[in-house]
Amino acid sequence: MTTSHRSVTQFFLLIFFCSLMSGCSLPSLDNRTISSALLKSEARATRIGTAVATRADQHPGKSGIYPLPNPYDAFAARMLLAKAADRTLDVQYYIWHKDITGTLLLEALHEAARRGVRVRLLLDDNGISDMDEDLKTLDSHPNIEVRLFNPYIVRKPTKWLGYVTDFSRANRRMHNKSFTADNQATIVGGRNVGDEYFGASNGVLFADLDVLCVGTVVDSVSSAFDSYWASESSYPVGLILTRVRGNRMEQLTMAADAVERDPAASAFVNTVKRSVFINELLAGSLNLEWAHTRMVSDDPAKGLGKAEAKGLMSHQLEEVIGAPGSDMVLVSPYFVPTAAGVDAFRKMAGRGVKVRILTNSLDATDVAAVHAGYAKWRKDLLKSGITLFEMNSFSSVTAGRKSKSSIGSSGASLHAKTFAVDGKRIFVGSFNFDPRSFNLNTELGFVIDSPALARQIGALFDSAVPTYAYKVLLGEDGKLYWIEKQGEKQIRYDHDPRTTCWKRGLVFLLSMLPIEWLL
Repeated sequence: MTTSHRSVTQFFLLIFFCSLMSGCSLPSLDNRTISSALLKSEARATRIGTAVATRADQHPGKSGIYPLPNPYDAFAARMLLAKAADRTLDVQYYIWHKDITGTLLLEALHEAARRGVRVRLLLDDNGISDMDEDLKTLDSHPNIEVRLFNPYIVRKPTKWLGYVTDFSRANRRMHNKSFTADNQATIVGGRNVGDEYFGASNGVLFADLDVLCVGTVVDSVSSAFDSYWASESSYPVGLILTRVRGNRMEQLTMAADAVERDPAASAFVNTVKRSVFINELLAGSLNLEWAHTRMVSDDPAKGLGKAEAKGLMSHQLEEVIGAPGSDMVLVSPYFVPTAAGVDAFRKMAGRGVKVRILTNSLDATDVAAVHAGYAKWRKDLLKSGITLFEMNSFSSVTAGRKSKSSIGSSGASLHAKTFAVDGKRIFVGSFNFDPRSFNLNTELGFVIDSPALARQIGALFDSAVPTYAYKVLLGEDGKLYWIEKQGEKQIRYDHDPRTTCWKRGLVFLLSMLPIEWLL
């Protein structure tokens, strides 16, 4: 090796070593600002508060629920809530992409701040990329504060080094999703912010579910947001990101204007223009399902592995839901039951509980490793009497979604996280039935005591699910097979449908590895 080559090598080793060292420590939070959600007395005086006050008073102790299964409506709901906010917006997400929907929603927050609305934006640092300058620019506005949960000190292009230097912390992420206006209306559910969650992507579209909620439970969401905002894991972007270069705020607005004029964004722009849901909400005529609703959420200390058992969402769900008595339907895109979960389902079925589960098929999933953690338990679940459905990525659902989008998609993937128990109550939120949701990530959701909504989810398994999902069965020879309905016809597959030998082989190998706790 020549002297020059040795010097270059030493230089890169030094850079690498410095990166490792810098990734080991985070700045002090001693001078972090303190803020909290809008007081109830002030919140009721806002436009949204005035609009919902009378109806909320007519349903004491209950919350008004408006399901948002349609991706365009879910996007419009967020945009219009931002426009309707008078005092505060508290926004918390795991993933936020710099694409059509992500850019438009960022500008909606900026627009609200220009009107005098205080905006607090809390994002998981693992779920953002190429957004450092945008976030720092927004944070420079006097009415906007941005914080990152479990941030990485080393930024692009070696952000991944954070996993090398501090794996136990970096492996724990904030998976919560909430969008709250004036402490009076909130959107909670499974959707992150990105085109694939709102129905426009050249890749996979995610079939998802959120609920808009007003009434009693909104204050619980705001309190949870305050806890995360003030947690040891939430860092102001000014402590993590470098300064903004030049006048970036005007560039940010121009970029949003350019996106809005892009023909690819027309479906979203027109949906927001046509949507009457905010007008109906403000007029008091929105068709809400009033029900006792409880928020369940992990203690943010879980992000550092410090949460006590009572602060875990899994513990809260068990207390609130109890043991199913007759029927349980579960929708989980990343379903990894583990041996303990299989045993729990087996005991349920043994008590006579009818258990039906919908998850992604191998051709629909976007994470093959997670599918491997599920696939090895399929036979055990079926032997226990559990009914299994796997979403078909090329189903009629995909076709319907593509017809509404000017971009189209290569397929659909399940992303909704919900379950219904005994036809009486449902859960909607960010929680997946997997080890990561149970043990590592923080989660948020609602348990809603609504027989009407529970019956709707149950009815899906009787009618809609068989038309867009494969039914998995166990033959007399002990082998799995899949049935797909196409009109009056039934097509049988003797291996994971529409997959290659290579992909099935990869999943088999992954299922042999001791990685289940990471999934």
